[in-house]
This record gives sequence, C-alpha cells and structure tokens, in this order.
Amino acid sequence: MGERYLICGAGGFIGSHMARRLYEEGNFVRVVDIKWDGFMEEPYYTEKITLDLRNYENCLIATEDIVYVFQFAADMGGIGYITSIGADIMKNSALININMLRASVENRVKRIFFSSSACVYPEFKQLDEVAPALKEEDAIPAQPDSFYGWEKLFSEQLYTAFHRDYGIEVRIARYHNIYGPYGTYEGGREKAPAALCRKIALSPDPGVIEIWGDGNQKRSFCFIDDAIEGSLRLMHSDFMGPLNIGSDELVTINQLADMIIEISGKKIEKKYDLTKPQGVRGRNSDNTLIKKVLGWAPSTPLREGIEKTYRWIEEELRKQNRIK
Repeated sequence: MGERYLICGAGGFIGSHMARRLYEEGNFVRVVDIKWDGFMEEPYYTEKITLDLRNYENCLIATEDIVYVFQFAADMGGIGYITSIGADIMKNSALININMLRASVENRVKRIFFSSSACVYPEFKQLDEVAPALKEEDAIPAQPDSFYGWEKLFSEQLYTAFHRDYGIEVRIARYHNIYGPYGTYEGGREKAPAALCRKIALSPDPGVIEIWGDGNQKRSFCFIDDAIEGSLRLMHSDFMGPLNIGSDELVTINQLADMIIEISGKKIEKKYDLTKPQGVRGRNSDNTLIKKVLGWAPSTPLREGIEKTYRWIEEELRKQNRIK
C-alpha cells in the first residue's frame, strides 16, 4: 500500500485536502489533530488519532512507523485572529514544531514538510498598493507584520537547523492565501475569500456587505487544488530551501468582492469599516523559483476557484436553512 504518510492538522483545511489526495492514491495515511471541526467528507484517511501535538509523547505516537510527515498543525486564522492573538499563536505553534521535529528524528522519519506562510515577508516591502511580487530571498532582513509571521519565520530556521544537526530531510512551503471548498467560512478564523463568500451568500438581494479596510489592499489567492499539487511536488523534489506556493494573479479586495457578487447574481453594495484590521497594503507571490525548480506553478484562474468556493459555501448555508 503505497507510502506511509502522517498528516498533522488533518482536521483543518489544507491538511484534510492533502490527506484525501494521498488516501485516494492508495497510500497509508495517518491523520492527527486536536479537534475535528473540518468539513471534509469521510473517509479520507487510513487511521485517525486525536492528539495534542504540543505534547512530545503524543508526537512520538503520531510519527511511529511513518516515512513522510506533512506538518500543517498550527494555531492560526484570518487577519482578525492573527492580529488580535500573539502569545498563544507563537507558543502553541512553536511547541508543535519543536516536538514534531524531535519525534521525527527519534522515530527516523525520512522527510518532514513544514507549511510556512507569506506572512514571513517584511512589512517594509508591502506598504503600498504596487504590491511587488515577493521572492523567497526577500524574507531576510526580517520584519514580519505579525507575531504569526515571526513564528513562521522562526520555525523555518528551526527546520533548517534540525536538518543540519540531525540530518532529517525537510521541505518548506510558503503559502500565499490558500482558499477553496471545505474550509472555515465563519467563526473568526476564516480568510478573506471565504468570509466574503459567506457575507454575500447570506445577504438579501438587494443588500449591503461590509468590507474590512478601504478595499484597495491587494492580494493573490491560490486555489487549494494547486496548493496540494505544488506541495506534493515540493515534498518529493530535491529542493531544500523555502518555496513560494501561491498564485501571481493580483487583485484588490474590492475586485474580489465584485467577482463574488457577480457569481452570486445579486445586487449588493459595499460599505467600508476602516477600524478593522486589513494587514499589509499589497502582497503577491513571485513564482520564478517554483517554475525553475519544479517546472510548475499554480494555474487555476481566480474566478474559477472562487466560483467553486462560493457554490460550496452557499450549499453549506442552505443545508443549515440560513438561505433559501
């Protein structure tokens, strides 16, 4: 039965998608999380264990007889969450990564994949709406705009140190705003695409939705299927350094909202709350390196991915009798 994989954080968005892909390909897939509030339809795993990976002994249990580890477990959320929470994000995620690396070395795991973030990039490169594409080398000198970004950057160095000192193979992906079906869309930890899809799906027709900030902040958004494909290619490549996995199709939040409104078929106006967090002014992925080392880059058009996401969220809300 294929290879033996461990997916940490498999109750979440990216982890559950990765587990399903590997499971459907005939691999042994052990999934681990502290809670299971995701939306992925079962079965998408071979073995399921509920564990708190902040505990080292639990990490030893999780990594037993495993060849490849995908480490997605983290304390994270959307812009509202990561700008309001600092200490717990850094403490919880750092503990998970330290313990998972120690246990992986102890149990002779061949290779471990770390899900980092575009939030590692310095704020001073993202202060205007030009939104230059960020190259992997731009992370240093460091000045992330959030504690979340600092923890991710620290953990990248942690994984690199464990490779140097203990010989474990590591792979590091810097994700740029991954979105798609089966992701969190409410509760405070959702990202912008899911939040806007929910707001628009729940809005009357005609109606009004709230945009955080002035709507002119720019981002690129990467569809989940592309993120999974790129992550698998990176995991099984020989490339050691951090690698961007993100789309280079740049849009403003206003443009994203207008796209979803058009998909919904509703007449909806936008109002703005300038008191809410909106993050850096512009962030985009430079895909030069991923094209060079993997011969591939994310390619799903934003509208195609957003329509799939909106229809899924709309159907979930309909199942809850929150929309007709």
